[in-house]
Amino acid sequence: MAKNLLLEIGLEEMPAHVVWPSIKQLEDRVSNFLAENSLTFESIETFSTPRRLAIRVTNIPDRQEDVQEEVKGPAKKIALDAEGNWSKAAEGFVRGQGLTTDAITFRELNGVEYVYVTKYIHGKESKEVLAGLLDVVKSMNFPTMMHWGETMFEYIRPIHWIVALLDEEIIPFDLLDVQTGRTTAGHRFLGDQIELAEPNEYETKLEEQFVIADAYKRQQMIVEQIEEIAKKNKWVITLDPELLEEVTNLVEYPTAFVGDFDERFLSIPEEVLVTSMKEHQRYFEVRNQAGMLLPHFISVRNGNSVKLDNVVKGNQKVLAARLEDGEFFFEEDKKLSIEDCVEKLKNVTFHEKIGSMHEKMQRVALISQVIGKRIGLSDEELTALKRASEIYKFDLVTNMVGEFPELQGIMGEKYALLKGETPAVATAIREHYLPVSSEGKLPKTAVGAVLAIADKLDSVLGFFAVGMIPSGSNDPYALRRQTYGIIRIIEEKDWTFPFTDMQGAIVDAINEDVLDYGIHFNRDQKEFIEFFKGRIRQRLQLHHIRHDIIDAVVESHQDDLVQIFKTAQIFDQHLTDDHFKETMEALTRVINLTKKMEPAAITFQVDPKLFENDSEKELYAAVKEAEDVFANQSMAENYQTLTNLRPVIERYFNDTMIMVADEKVRDNRLNQLAIITRMADALASIDKIITK
Repeated sequence: MAKNLLLEIGLEEMPAHVVWPSIKQLEDRVSNFLAENSLTFESIETFSTPRRLAIRVTNIPDRQEDVQEEVKGPAKKIALDAEGNWSKAAEGFVRGQGLTTDAITFRELNGVEYVYVTKYIHGKESKEVLAGLLDVVKSMNFPTMMHWGETMFEYIRPIHWIVALLDEEIIPFDLLDVQTGRTTAGHRFLGDQIELAEPNEYETKLEEQFVIADAYKRQQMIVEQIEEIAKKNKWVITLDPELLEEVTNLVEYPTAFVGDFDERFLSIPEEVLVTSMKEHQRYFEVRNQAGMLLPHFISVRNGNSVKLDNVVKGNQKVLAARLEDGEFFFEEDKKLSIEDCVEKLKNVTFHEKIGSMHEKMQRVALISQVIGKRIGLSDEELTALKRASEIYKFDLVTNMVGEFPELQGIMGEKYALLKGETPAVATAIREHYLPVSSEGKLPKTAVGAVLAIADKLDSVLGFFAVGMIPSGSNDPYALRRQTYGIIRIIEEKDWTFPFTDMQGAIVDAINEDVLDYGIHFNRDQKEFIEFFKGRIRQRLQLHHIRHDIIDAVVESHQDDLVQIFKTAQIFDQHLTDDHFKETMEALTRVINLTKKMEPAAITFQVDPKLFENDSEKELYAAVKEAEDVFANQSMAENYQTLTNLRPVIERYFNDTMIMVADEKVRDNRLNQLAIITRMADALASIDKIITK
């Protein structure tokens, strides 16, 4: 008869961000354990709160199925001695299988006879097998671990109880001093301990003790309660998904409530208010229908509505204290001058091996001008960029950012506007941090985008210059994310950005300037270029470009980032063309023959007087026509130009032997192919494209 399994790990309160990844991990581990132990099941349900991780598995059989297994042993010539008696090898083999030599049969495999035995394995009772769930519980891993008491065993938090039931039976095992049982705990303050008769009453019994074990049900309760409050007051409350998830995993029995704060605090920048509420107190902000912030907040209590007024007053008092701090910091910061703040950055270390934050800003000022001029910013934009790059980190030494580091850049923009800086400069100060995550929001303004690129590029080049290069998963300064951000910005802006050439120009500008920037960049940074290419590959993979096309475009002679992306898209779009395979094969043959040339023999000069057939003349004319327009065409047009050469190349190869004995004729023909290769390489390393 099929049975249901319940496994619950009871803990001290876990950090909210750990709960959902942990229950998913437990689900995967239990599922794998059952599969490895030949126990089938119908479904797995998960339950999680800050104090528990639980799994319910339905319809597990009473026992494992019996298994009949054919086991191969030594070869017959090894199993029998010269007299035809069983050897020690044969006897040891059957003994290891729990059988006797009477069970031996012989079977031929690849022309050799081997010993075989049929082994019958009787399935164990499920209860006995499931005692191995102890290893599942012990094998869980978490981002942070702790141990308690005198034991060295580590877990996310101390374990207080373990429920392990197979229908009405307890599955016996113990971990440290915790023995499995049927007793679970209700809400820490409102509930009691309860005895579970069997797995199916888990949710109901816990809800009676003020625990909503189903995380998605608990989240829906929060959503419905907040929506009801919003509807009643005609408010707009945006449920930030990350905050909603966090709040869901902070409570076991949610009750949403409204709190208020003094209207005078609305004079503080909105970002300070929202950060104080959201990041520090886990509150949802409240707005009117026009989107204006109102002096209210929504919070969620871990409990019922009894004495809710006291909870509201306590939360209001805590928030008021935070907002008073914010108000004080804001007023004090308004007394500061930008110049004084910039001067203080000389004493703020960016990194001990690279220099101060002030030195970083000086480098970025130079880098941003190199980039800005190369991509064609207007004089007005270059002026704004120059000013922004001179001051863009000033808010790091303000009181507000010292208290709320997540507001860096945001407060820089606010304070810059208050001090009379232009909107372009102020916006760039905020935007230079973007994107703050791999797929986060990008800078909108050209000035902000260039400053963001320059700041990130300085960081990456600086760490590479002092040998602090990411390896494996080790990337403490997020250089991969910063480089990926650079690539995303350039791609979105569609700017001409030959990254190898640009890197060289930036390094030269820094190293040749008369100012001391705290560090010298390396001119020859092959590691940096490969690192940069690695992030290009990452971006192209996200666009679902085939791996061989990625190899072809990244390893081409094309150095411009945007053109690389466009070329990848072009090849991807033409994969299903009728003659794609034939075109790639023809061009690959050209490229492979060109590789046979001695470098000194490559002149890209072709002498028509050495032609011996009409196909040579036809190819020469077609290539000359293509070469004349190639430099002034788009990547899509150049792809089509190369595609149009296919039939001419095929006829050429049909009629012409390339590697002839006459050196002049051979080199002439190879130089003709070298011109085609040069054009192809400007597009992609076509020989890397798989056409089979």
